[in-house]
Amino acid sequence: MLYSLFEYFDKVLDIPGTGVFRYISFRAGMAALVSLVITITFGQNIIAWIRNKQIGETVRDLGLEGQNEKKGTPTMGGLMIMAGIIIPTLLFANINNIYIILLLITTLWLGGIGFLDDYIKVFRKNKDGLAGKFKIVGQIVIGVVVGATLYFHDDVVVREFTNPVSIEEGIVETPAYRDVKTMKTTIPFMKNNELNYERVFGFMGDVATPVFYILIVIFIVTAVSNGANITDGIDGLAAGTSAIIGLTIAIFAYISGNAIFSQYLNVFFIPNSAELVIFCAAFVGACVGFLWYNAYPAQVFMGDTGSLMLGGVIAVLSLTLRKELLIPVLCGIFVIENASVIIQVSYFKYTKKKYGEGRRIFLMSPLHHHYQKKNIHEAKIVTRFWIIGILLAIITLATLKLR
Repeated sequence: MLYSLFEYFDKVLDIPGTGVFRYISFRAGMAALVSLVITITFGQNIIAWIRNKQIGETVRDLGLEGQNEKKGTPTMGGLMIMAGIIIPTLLFANINNIYIILLLITTLWLGGIGFLDDYIKVFRKNKDGLAGKFKIVGQIVIGVVVGATLYFHDDVVVREFTNPVSIEEGIVETPAYRDVKTMKTTIPFMKNNELNYERVFGFMGDVATPVFYILIVIFIVTAVSNGANITDGIDGLAAGTSAIIGLTIAIFAYISGNAIFSQYLNVFFIPNSAELVIFCAAFVGACVGFLWYNAYPAQVFMGDTGSLMLGGVIAVLSLTLRKELLIPVLCGIFVIENASVIIQVSYFKYTKKKYGEGRRIFLMSPLHHHYQKKNIHEAKIVTRFWIIGILLAIITLATLKLR
């Protein structure tokens, strides 16, 4: 909103100083600052309102140390994160940008599904919440919307230059280029790091490529969204991990939207993708601001309102920047947490069928509960997971220099 207003002030009224809104760095900084102000300054009021409505966490007895102390802690704090993302994005980003529109829809949709789940748990006193099949249906719907938009929308292109962009005596010389409607993506840790979905599925006919691409998008959105949801089990883990991932994606967004940096670092130049830096800045600011109250001992939990939304947003950001194949590394914490549950359940069922008695690999899943069972304090577990998340982010950024 402010972007369009200041663009009018600058180009039409020619008011001095208003041109600062053209700079991504300024708008990203402002988005992060406003996001922090919203979540920290108004966070206490939001928590008080949630507590007044008696929206407290109902904790299942898992036999974990300190678990009973969490009973009654306000939940649905994901509303704070949503406000911290949406408001700064509307203020400082170009809301006519297709990528921004897609991210706002994803935030509202998955946040809404998570809110419905929390509402059923809290107000209907149903610990199971929204039935899993309805969550999956909701994730499939947004996956179809995202996949179809990225595949068919005319503004979703990659810019190819006839020769490298150069700088001579401080003047950027932009060569001839063409915007190509292509389904290329990045393969990590390989010299020729491009994969074209059209070449992979094209031999099956013209219809096959969009169908399989949308199915891939559905899988990615569902997997990462559920991974973040599973990770949200102890104070500060999901929010801190998401902030690390969001900052890494912001770097990719800035590079992908810059003609010089993208070519130098061998990254797709995606027109208009630089606007995603503003969204990422608001995303990171909201996560950090939420951590102010969610760090151990937590004063508020994000609930599914926050966790489902955070994972889905990270997935869509990766897809828009054509970095979805980096997710297993960048979102390694989510992947490991998800895998620990799958492995635990599968092994239990296998041994029960074979030996008549179910056996477990982990003391408890997801993985963070395994370490809690080993009497490691949850604050230490979270810190160590953050360290691993930072290392994975560094590894992911290292792919920028692979040629």
